[in-house]
Parts: sequence; C-alpha cells; structure tokens
Amino acid sequence: MKPFDSHGDFHPLAENDGIRLLAVRGAGATLFSSAMGLAVQIIATVTLARMLTPADFGLVTMVTTFSLLLLNFGINGFTEGIVQRPQITHAMASNLFWINLGIGTLLTLLFAAAGHLLAWFYGDPRVALVAVGVSISIFLTSLSVIHLALLKRAMRFTVVSANDLLARAAAVGLSILLAWAGWGYWSLVAGAIVTPLVWVLGSWYLCRWVPGPPRRVEGTASLFRFALHIYGRFSVNYFARNMDNLLVGWRFNAQALGFYKKAYDLFALSAGQLISPISVVAVAALSRFHNDAVQYRRYLLTSLGVVAFVGMGVGADLTLVGKDIIRVLLGPGWEATSRIFTFFGPGIGIMLLYFTHGWIHLSIGKAERWFRWGIVEFVVTGLLFVLGLHWGPVGVAVAWTASFWILTIPAFWYAGQPIQFGVLPVIAVVWRYLLASVLAAILSGLLLRQLPLLTAAPGALGAFLRILAVSALFAILYFAAVVLLHRSFDPLQRVLRLLKEMAPKGMLARQAPPPAPGIEEAKL
Repeated sequence: MKPFDSHGDFHPLAENDGIRLLAVRGAGATLFSSAMGLAVQIIATVTLARMLTPADFGLVTMVTTFSLLLLNFGINGFTEGIVQRPQITHAMASNLFWINLGIGTLLTLLFAAAGHLLAWFYGDPRVALVAVGVSISIFLTSLSVIHLALLKRAMRFTVVSANDLLARAAAVGLSILLAWAGWGYWSLVAGAIVTPLVWVLGSWYLCRWVPGPPRRVEGTASLFRFALHIYGRFSVNYFARNMDNLLVGWRFNAQALGFYKKAYDLFALSAGQLISPISVVAVAALSRFHNDAVQYRRYLLTSLGVVAFVGMGVGADLTLVGKDIIRVLLGPGWEATSRIFTFFGPGIGIMLLYFTHGWIHLSIGKAERWFRWGIVEFVVTGLLFVLGLHWGPVGVAVAWTASFWILTIPAFWYAGQPIQFGVLPVIAVVWRYLLASVLAAILSGLLLRQLPLLTAAPGALGAFLRILAVSALFAILYFAAVVLLHRSFDPLQRVLRLLKEMAPKGMLARQAPPPAPGIEEAKL
C-alpha cells in the first residue's frame, strides 16, 4: 500500500456503508487471525510448559512486566492518533516516525542500563542479562509503529493481522527450537525479540512508505499531545494490570509467579483474542460517525450486545472447564495454576465488556478523559491487590475479578458524559446475557453431578472429554436461555448475520468495498 497521494495527503476512506463493510470485514479478519494466533499460543503453551520450568517463565515475566510498558510507547498513542485524526499528511507522519524512533531508542538504552536495578529488586542476578536481551524488542517495535498505524487507518486489517500472526508463529517456533536445544529461559527471550523483528519487516513491506526528514508541520504538536494522553492512560492502566505480577514476584518467588502468570494468561487470553484485535476496528468505524448521534449510538449498542453475548458465554464456560483446560495444556505439576484460575473465571465476561468503554473515549477524541479514568482504575485496582495479597496469588486473582465488577458501570457512565450517553442503554443491552450465562452455568453444574463417570474420569483424556461435554451442554443451555429471555431468536440471528459478513469469502470477493470511489488498494 502507498498511503499518500502525490500531494502528500492520505488517501480518503470510505463513507457510511463502505465504512461499515470495511469495519465488519476487518473485524472478521482480525478475529480469524486471533483464532489462529490462539492455536499457535496453545501449541507454544503445551510444548514449552513441558520443556521449561515455572521458574523459567517467572524469571522472564519479572523483566517483561517492565519492558512491555516501554515497548508499547507509540503503539498506544500514535496508532489511535493516526486512526482517529480527520486528516494526516506525509510530512506529519514523518515527524511522528522520527519522534517515536528517537524516544524508542532512548527507552531501549535506559531499560538495558536498569537491568542491575531490577536484579537488586528481585534478588536474582540473572534478571540483569535478561533485561539487556529484552531491551532490543523496544527498539525494534519503534520502527514499525507508524507503518502499522497507516495500514490500520486505511482499514487494511487483513494484512496487519496476517503480519501479526506470522510474527507470533516465528517467535513460538524459535522458542520451541531453542528450548529443545537446552537454552532454558533464554528461549523465551529470543521469542520476545523475534516478534517485533517480523513486525518491522512485514510492515515496511506492506506499507510502501519511506519517512521524509523532520520539519515543522502544523498539527504535529496537537497529535503528539493526543498520543501522550493515550500513552499516559495506557501507562496508568498498565501499572494497574501488572502490579499483580510485581507484588507476587516480590512477596513470594519466581515459581509462585510462574504458577500465577499461567492462570492469569488464560484469564486475559479472552480479552487478547476477542477484544484487543477488534478495538482499533471499532474505534476507526465509530470515529467516522462521531457527528451522527443516531448512527453512533446504534453501532455502539449493537457492538456492545455482540460483546456481551460472546463474553458472558465464554466467561461462564471457561469458569466451568478452566481446571481441565490447564490440566490438558500444562500437564502435571501445574495444579496450583488450576486453583488460582478458579477465582479468575467469574471475571472474564465482565472484563470483556469493561474494556469496550475505551471505544467511546477514543472515538470522540477525549483521550484526556480516558487518562483521568485510568487513574481512578489504578487506585481502585491497586487497593484491591494490596488487600488480596494477604491470601497469596489466590487473593490477587479475587481482587482482579472484583475490580471489573466494581468499575464497569461507573466507567460507562463517565465515558458517555460528553455525548449524553447514559448507562441505562448499556444495562438494557447486557443484563439478559449475564443472567443467561449464570442460569446456564448453574444448570450445567447440576446436570453434570448426575454423570459421575464423566466427572471422575482421570488423566488428560478424561479432562479433554469433560471440556467437550461441558462446553457443548453449556452452549445449548446458554443459547436457550438467551432466546427465552429475549423472547426472540434475534440475538442469535444478529450474530449469525455478522459472522456471515465477516466470512473470508466476502473479503476475497473484491479488492475494494462498494461504493467507495476514493479508495485505492483497499484489499480486504
């Protein structure tokens, strides 16, 4: 893709129906890529958990708890600024590229130098060298941020997703190969470096744009301030989201952190696979309807309904089968992880819904309000973590679940204030799915008690059979409860229509959406 025309202006985007079609197909592409990424991650988890120790995972987590904050500078900030801004030029994008690269280089050097400080904090000298290795990923990531943002602005989500999937696969393949060769925790460090390396190579190949020299351009400063608000919010949120790793690693040890981290990964996996991939798609689409209140509300509530339908169902199902999933994926020796996950499960559905409130802040250009809400979130979550730490990793898991149930309604109330979007429409869309998931989970548990041979089946095979049986039973009961509570098949039909529009067949049928005469090379 060549994003800019001969005058240095970004190619125009589709309007109205064209935007919706691009957004739906982009969501389909990202979700398909996420599903494939999940398969890659499962392969990595199953394989590496049997080749490495919990302490290996815990050691690398001690470092990445800090490095991922710095790595995400620009990814969270410049991406949203470029996607949301009405106009973007070649000169402005060039300025952002050099600003991001300069800051990324500085953060790389600072983090490598801080390795000894981290080693002192954790009381483990190995942390210092791991920090030096992981720091390379910060610099590499800064080289791809603007190119990937331009691809997302053009709604080229299919190729962005393909590039991300390739990066994951390459990282997993290398990590498994090195773990087999006996590299231990260094195999995980190598995977952390390969991922951004593939991002760079892929993004520069897909987006045929070479930044020009930096120069004064009107609008650069305002976009940079917007990006700082986004990154500020991300940083506050990141500290809240990673304070648990910090506290568990500090209070206990690398092995305890390794057990906890694997339980958290399964908890957060649903958000990573369902919400994160479509967030940029949703923001890009909603931003185009910012000035049309009716369209904006309709698309937002429809999206929230779909998220609630999927999220509440996935959350309840994982609560029922989470222990068996961990038994199948990680094998023997990870029983502590199973127990911790039991307390994560009830928070999965509400967590997915909570994350969508950020769509409102970003699509209406109120990054500063999102940042301020992030401070509230940090304080509430941090206090809950401190309270839960007394009961060990289990207590921290309970704190996570409680935080989402406490914060979700206030978050939507605050996000909707600038556009007079109250919480009652959100509650009206969501409550039936929540009730349906609870009823289906209770009925599933009661029915399973009548099948002692299934519930007592030993080993990985027994766990796998329980996963299939419980998930199938829950799905039937959940769909039935949704239909009964809505007194209609509309929710199921709506999701089926959306899946049909997301289908790859539609994306391959044409190179550009109709009718959008201004779009060039919008391959989806």
